[in-house]
Amino acid sequence: VLLNILMYFGLRNMYFKNLSKQKQKEVMEKNGNNHKLRVCVATCNRADYSKLAPIMFGIKAEPQFFELDVVVLGSHLIDDYGNTYRMIEQDDFDIHTRLHTIVRGEDEAAMVESVGLALVKLPDVLNRLKPDIMIVHGDRFDALALATSAALMNIRILHIEGGEVSGTIDDSIRHAITKLAHYHVCCTRSAEQHLIAMCEDHDRILLAGCPSYDKLLSAKNKDYMSIIRMWLGEDVKTRDYIVALQHPVTTDIKHSIKMFELTLDALISFNKRTLVLFPNVDAGSKEMVRVMRKKGIEHHPNFRAVKHVPFDQFIQLVAHAGCMIGNSSCGVREVGAFGTPVINLGTRQTGRETGENVLHVRDADTQDKILHALQLQFGKQYPCSKIYGDGNAVPRILKFLKSIDLKEPLQKKFCFPPVKDNISQDIDHILETQSALAVDLGGTNLRVAIVSMKGEIVKKYTQLNPKTYEDRLELILKMCVEAASEAVNVNCRILGVGISTGGRVNPREGIVLHSTKLIQEWSSVDLRTPISDALHLPVWVDNDGNCAALAERKFGHGKGIENFVTLITGTGIGGGIIHQHELIHGSSFCAAELGHIVVSLDGPECLCGSQGCIEAYASGIALQREAKKLHDEDLLLVEGMSMKKEEVVSAAHLIQAAKLGNTKADSILRTAGTALGLGVVNILHTMNPSLVILSGVLASHYVNAVKDVINRQALSSVKTVDVVVSNLADPALLGAASLVLDYTTRRIY
Repeated sequence: VLLNILMYFGLRNMYFKNLSKQKQKEVMEKNGNNHKLRVCVATCNRADYSKLAPIMFGIKAEPQFFELDVVVLGSHLIDDYGNTYRMIEQDDFDIHTRLHTIVRGEDEAAMVESVGLALVKLPDVLNRLKPDIMIVHGDRFDALALATSAALMNIRILHIEGGEVSGTIDDSIRHAITKLAHYHVCCTRSAEQHLIAMCEDHDRILLAGCPSYDKLLSAKNKDYMSIIRMWLGEDVKTRDYIVALQHPVTTDIKHSIKMFELTLDALISFNKRTLVLFPNVDAGSKEMVRVMRKKGIEHHPNFRAVKHVPFDQFIQLVAHAGCMIGNSSCGVREVGAFGTPVINLGTRQTGRETGENVLHVRDADTQDKILHALQLQFGKQYPCSKIYGDGNAVPRILKFLKSIDLKEPLQKKFCFPPVKDNISQDIDHILETQSALAVDLGGTNLRVAIVSMKGEIVKKYTQLNPKTYEDRLELILKMCVEAASEAVNVNCRILGVGISTGGRVNPREGIVLHSTKLIQEWSSVDLRTPISDALHLPVWVDNDGNCAALAERKFGHGKGIENFVTLITGTGIGGGIIHQHELIHGSSFCAAELGHIVVSLDGPECLCGSQGCIEAYASGIALQREAKKLHDEDLLLVEGMSMKKEEVVSAAHLIQAAKLGNTKADSILRTAGTALGLGVVNILHTMNPSLVILSGVLASHYVNAVKDVINRQALSSVKTVDVVVSNLADPALLGAASLVLDYTTRRIY
């Protein structure tokens, strides 16, 4: 029976053991890890070990999930700083590698050389260990060397305590490590927000709290009097001694040494038993030690000067101290867990979140200010603060480590917020910022604009068009120079100048052969040479109708259409023809003078000297002429309309009258629409385009009439043509810009 019972329990234990292994395997497979996660923890000094040790104990306690490799470097291995690697051995951790990386000298150059030495030695170690992930703590220069090595060797990095803010070079180093790290464990909500603001991936940030708090919050129940007596003497009572820990500020070494001198003077005057810890290995520490020895601190009856105190014992010392003074992060972080009063000196911890137990002395010219702070703080008891943790950081970190999927791409992704006018040097950005100077020479106004590759009018300038050639050319040059200068400020690279003008133009030579009657002194004018010479840019010139067609081809309804026609309905009637994606100019640059298609042999006289042209019926000038006739006969105004005496009759008045029921005005508009429609039918029968685009201020008033005429008069084979109104706000300027943008960017990328 006994044998059967033993066999039962043996089998039962074996069953549960196998079941546990199976569950562990399932968790690992679920997380994409079919093997144990090999974790390298690198510790550089006594301070970072106090944060890393709880994590290391947690990793060691779960060998089914993790393999732990410990690398020791930095001040751990220096006798002057206590040979603190021994406490790692006392904690029963196997140290895989010891790296002597500190170059003595304790100045700025020594710090740089130490980083360099670490960078030289670390690759060999990491090649041998081949960790899946390296855990790096904090903001020390040694940690920067670790993170740099791991990042360059494609090893994932988990950074502890990123996102925090403090003074000195530590801030810059901490944020540099953040940018190298793939995963982040932060201690406070503010630090988490800082990491997000630094464009780190939110899914790779863990708000865990500080690992050292896991030990701190259970520390006060231990026997502490023996520890206090061992370090401060048999006659010392709780709350009746001071712990002092002050480091050099690497960005202002002279001032930090002066502050340390004043601190020691104040402590001597305050006359309380004080435990003084030696400073860290940063630049300036050698000078601080000299100050200690100069003042005889190591032999003063009230002082105990030590290189190192084991973290467990240090916790007890600060937990029961009357006050802690200095500039260590421990003072503003860990000591808050006990409510011990703290005097934070100088700028080294500027920006850190602190509890109400911390009194800041930012600057001090004499010992009096520090002495007064001691008098205010010593012996007080503040509420315990849990800003930096709740005692459960390590379980969260271990869970986070188990969730890491090693199959995920190693390359970091940054979560950048949307940025307007983002300046990058990829081809899309180049195409966006390439721009043209567009010039539109109208009958009334002269306009110059900066137009982007996307058709955005970035900046526009408008002046009245001068009446004489000399004044006009001078104004064009002046406006172009001004626009070209402004282009630099709006991040636009001007590729050339495009000019849209009325009249017949030789685009090959950039010459206006002869103009319409609307623009005077504008025949046989070379526009290209003087503008190109002044701006040192290529110049293109074309007729305004052709420019409107180019604008539609690049930015409007004609985009991607092989054959289409654009008709401009404005002061005059013009247009442009796109055939097989190319603009047609004709043998003497007279193609697409669509306004001068004759639709009646005995129609009204046109400005060109002929009769019955579309322009004589449907242009703004033609409608204005008919409106004046009606007005002179008192047949224009109807109920709901009024005109001032000095007001000039225009086409707009005729359109308004027709809308308000004036039958004669309506008849004139219908005749104009019919004339335009007949002209379009002729175009359809000649060019057979698939699209007709009506552009200009009168387009919307004519579109239905044009469609009706096509349905009545056109051959059935062309009746399917689309007739649309342009959606471009400024076809003349956009067309002028297209002259530049189309020709200068005809390259294969």
